[in-house]
Amino acid sequence: MATYKSKAVTVNKSATELAEKFSDFSSLGSALENLPAEERAKVGDVSFTADTITISTPQVGDIRLKAIERTLEKIRLKAEGTPVDMELEINFKPVNESQSSVEGAINVDLPLVIRPLVGPTLQKAVDQFGELFAKLA
Repeated sequence: MATYKSKAVTVNKSATELAEKFSDFSSLGSALENLPAEERAKVGDVSFTADTITISTPQVGDIRLKAIERTLEKIRLKAEGTPVDMELEINFKPVNESQSSVEGAINVDLPLVIRPLVGPTLQKAVDQFGELFAKLA
């Protein structure tokens, strides 16, 4: 398994508030629509249900991320419809009473020989997810 981590982003919400906000992904659609047009364009074609996030990409098609664990500290999502096993993890760490750090990680089962080829793309994807979750918070 290879792991790619995003930079931590500090948001003005407690870890408890973040866990509550992300307990039902369907509420994120309206938050996504409220982003500035430039930011919204970077996100691409994303849809939400209570337990899934679906990303449509021209390269791979639909990637469905299904929540498999939700705690006050993290959300783990398992990818469905991908050619390799992959999980996305969003971690919430308290900075103080009213702020938290949000960090994303992708764990993916890649053969060693192709890691150099797709690693930079996966790093970019996890960075975008970390930023997206921070903005939606």
